[in-house]
Amino acid sequence: MAILVDETTKVVVSGLTGREGRFHSLRNRDDGTKIVAGVTPGKAGQDVEGIPVFDTIADAVAETGANTSLIFVPRRFATEAILEAADSELRLVVCITEGIPVRDMARTASYLRGKPSALVGPNCPGVISPGRSNVGIIPGEICIPGRVGLVSRSGTLTYQIVHELTQRGIGQSTCVGMGGDPVHGVGFLESLALFNWDPETDLVVMIGEIGGDDEERAADYIAQEMTKPVVGYIAGFTAPPGKRMGHAGAIV
Repeated sequence: MAILVDETTKVVVSGLTGREGRFHSLRNRDDGTKIVAGVTPGKAGQDVEGIPVFDTIADAVAETGANTSLIFVPRRFATEAILEAADSELRLVVCITEGIPVRDMARTASYLRGKPSALVGPNCPGVISPGRSNVGIIPGEICIPGRVGLVSRSGTLTYQIVHELTQRGIGQSTCVGMGGDPVHGVGFLESLALFNWDPETDLVVMIGEIGGDDEERAADYIAQEMTKPVVGYIAGFTAPPGKRMGHAGAIV
């Protein structure tokens, strides 16, 4: 069953004609993901190796039945792309773009509360259900299907731990890279709840970082609601007041 993405996922890619959008979309399609459309304003009627390009997400949805959005556009256009996907009532929106201003994302998050679309990201590696669908930039070759769910704030630590699980023959049901921005969509709580109800997930790995209270709220949820084992790793212990730190700085 997995969570968020599976065999029924049909992806429309905003920014398909750009370098990053093209590379990752074609790679994911080669792995079996249903990439059904791309969106780049002004390029309707073109295609990227057989994937049709449309001017708007609404046009793409009407023609292809896309139900999921993957966003690779520059940051100045990213929130508009998120809102466009939400207005088309896509069930999932995955935004890879980094550097979106916090104020812009706060307004976007407020708008999404009245919409049926779930947002993953921004500034995230996306979501993969190995062997079923890959909506993002997580390398499919480091994953194998299995019964361990994973949710992480860190893209690089996601890759590291998934790779180590795979090397040991431990497969994954779904891996969720939620992103580390202050304002984001699906987080630990939502992912844990979905994994808790997923009959194909037996155990969850949670990867956090210092800064913010997401991990503390997740710990409360785990203690009170989770019926499955959770293995957690938090990168770092302390940081100077007001200082944002990367993984290496936090650990050192």
